[in-house]
Amino acid sequence: MLTLRLAKTACVAALALYAGVVAFGNVADYWTNFAFVTHVLDMDQIPKGSSIRWRAITSVTLHHAIYLLIIATEIVITALAVKGAILMARQRKASAPSFQKAKSSAVVALTLGFLLYEGGFVALAGEWFGMWQAQQWNGVPSAFRAATTMLGVLIFVSLKDD
Repeated sequence: MLTLRLAKTACVAALALYAGVVAFGNVADYWTNFAFVTHVLDMDQIPKGSSIRWRAITSVTLHHAIYLLIIATEIVITALAVKGAILMARQRKASAPSFQKAKSSAVVALTLGFLLYEGGFVALAGEWFGMWQAQQWNGVPSAFRAATTMLGVLIFVSLKDD
């Protein structure tokens, strides 16, 4: 039982590290990653004849607002995952209900991470804005990998402990 609790805690900590590194990269290298968001929202990299180009958002102000929302979400995911990992580590030898309760922040972080990557990047950016059609600016595979990882760890962490 202790081994599984430590494994769950380590998985949450690893995803906290991932989200933190992503958030740091987006803040430290704002303009490079902002260019990615701009190309996706402008839909300037999808084929010219695509019938979905009307969905483009070309307002630079909205580009910044959306990008800042992404960064803020990544920071919240990081903070909640760190908190969750710490609480889980502190309760690793506690009763099953106490350890289950300690998972709450981690569960929220992992759910938010899944929603960001699956809902924000795969569904909205990938499908609505046609990111999957872009040769250079297609982040769907990376987003799907992150979403799948978040969901896998969410399932693992959510399993009840005896």
